[in-house]
Amino acid sequence: MKISIKNTEGNAAGELEVSFELIENGRGTQAVHDTVVAYQAAQRSGTACTKTMGDVHGTGKKPWRQKGTGRARAGSFASPLWRGGGVVFGPKLRDYDKKVNRKVRQLALRKALSERLKSGDVVLLDDLKLSSAKTRDFVKVLGTLGLDGGTTLLVVQGTDAQLDRASRNVVGVDVTTGARLNTYDVLRCDKVVFTKAAFEQVGARLNKKIQH
Repeated sequence: MKISIKNTEGNAAGELEVSFELIENGRGTQAVHDTVVAYQAAQRSGTACTKTMGDVHGTGKKPWRQKGTGRARAGSFASPLWRGGGVVFGPKLRDYDKKVNRKVRQLALRKALSERLKSGDVVLLDDLKLSSAKTRDFVKVLGTLGLDGGTTLLVVQGTDAQLDRASRNVVGVDVTTGARLNTYDVLRCDKVVFTKAAFEQVGARLNKKIQH
C-alpha cells in the first residue's frame, strides 16, 4: 500500500510505501481490546484508601457496660456505625495494571494503524518544521491541511520544543513521537498526522522481531 505525502502548504510531495504488513482480516481485534483496556487501567492511580476498624486510631475500651444502661450494646469506638469509625468494604490501595506482552501490543498497534490507513484517517507530511513557536502559525498550518476541525494527533520523530510550545494551547491537538505512539493514541483521534521520518520510525518498530 502506498500513501501520499503532503507538505505544510497542502501540496503533493510524493508517495511512500507502507513498510509494515497491513492486517486485512479480523485478526488482532482482541489484541486491540486487551491493549486499550490495559492502557486505560494503567492511568488509574489506585490511591483511594479508607480505614477499617483495625486502622482507626483510638482506645480499645468498651464505650459502656454491656447491660443496664438502656442503650444499645457497643463494643468499640471504631465501629462503622459511629462517626469517625472504620469503613466497611471501603477502597484500599491497589494496582490496576494489567499485563499485556509485547507481541500482543505490537499486533494491536499494527491492527489499529491498518484500520486507520484503510479508512483514510492518516495524513503523511514530508516534515513539520515551524518557523516560530507561535500558536497562530501552527493553527495556520492545520487550516491549510484541513485539520482545523475535530481532534488530531501529531506524530513526529523526536521531541520538538517549538512544536510543543506552538501546539500546547490548541484544543483537540496532541503531539507524540514515533517511539511513544501506542494503540490508544491511534484510535482516539479523528486524524493521525505523521511526519515521514516518524512513520518510518513506527514501521521499524512494527517490523522488529521480538525475541522470546
